[in-house]
Amino acid sequence: MPRPEALPGLPGPQAVDEPVLVWRVGALARIRLNRPKALNSLTLPMVRIIAAALDAIEADPSLAAVLVDGAGERGFCAGGDIRAVHDSGRAGDGIAEAFWRVEYEVNDRIAAFGKPYVALMDGITMGGGVGLSAHSSNRVVTERTRLAMPETGIGFIPDVGGTWLLARAPGETGSYLGLSGQSIGAADAIFAGFADVLVPSEALGVLAEALEALPAGATAADVNAVIGRFAKPAGPAPLQANQAVIDRTFSFDEVPAILAALRADGSDFALEAAEIIGQRSPTSVVVTLALLRLARTAPSLRACLDREYVAACQTLRGHDFYEGVRAAVIDKDRQPRWQPATIAEVTPAIVEAHLAD
Repeated sequence: MPRPEALPGLPGPQAVDEPVLVWRVGALARIRLNRPKALNSLTLPMVRIIAAALDAIEADPSLAAVLVDGAGERGFCAGGDIRAVHDSGRAGDGIAEAFWRVEYEVNDRIAAFGKPYVALMDGITMGGGVGLSAHSSNRVVTERTRLAMPETGIGFIPDVGGTWLLARAPGETGSYLGLSGQSIGAADAIFAGFADVLVPSEALGVLAEALEALPAGATAADVNAVIGRFAKPAGPAPLQANQAVIDRTFSFDEVPAILAALRADGSDFALEAAEIIGQRSPTSVVVTLALLRLARTAPSLRACLDREYVAACQTLRGHDFYEGVRAAVIDKDRQPRWQPATIAEVTPAIVEAHLAD
């Protein structure tokens, strides 16, 4: 087995205090998110390292593929460091906007990456973690995966290309996931189009070793074959079992109509969905639905990322993102006081400000 080697100019596997580690073993490049105590949440320095790593990997003809994972056993990546974004927005220092610019460039780069990009979505995979994995060529979940785009719960919007992914989920599944922010397991992640295969968490180590043993001339088919050796059935997808209800109730283009349909349906699933959406930021829910409907006809992931960037920057000018982070992360009282407080009070002007070019 080849030995680990650092890539020039990047923090190698021995740089244990760095937030992202990059190295190679034979023809496989490795990228590891290395903030396990923070569930590998992303910062501007981290996405800059990842961007530089992708440049180096793609330019090196001796590297056949890249494997991306997260340190620790709790999660691949819980998303962007929302406290850091909150503080930057309050300070008006531009770091939040710079973070999103680089992060979204990385998301777009992953989708078009010229070599197999294998993401191990073990444990919590949310927000920015979805952006680093669900756009890739080989998306691996485990029995521990909990995937979500939970942004409406903190006064934000599904970003990192989330609107592109959600708009392409089966039926109205993406509308449900985007508005509610509910987390899903491995089977649902595969069903919704965010992942490809399940590999048991206990097999991830040997999967990585098998990928490290690939020759320099390995192809995408070779990578697929290796992963296939470890893949297991994911089992039934609960979302698929509720597909008829989801499609019927989330087919509307206005949030009040969706909520009315959910309540009229009366099933436990529908009533729970209505209750959850009612607890989210009204502004975020209405803007998210508008973004999802626009994403259906978007010509590319890049177009969705550009629109998400406008909406993300607008959240820094409003109230609900700061209030959502306060309630979830700072005071942790889980009692956000949204402004506007109801769906009915979210005016077209508020929505248009998030969608402006």
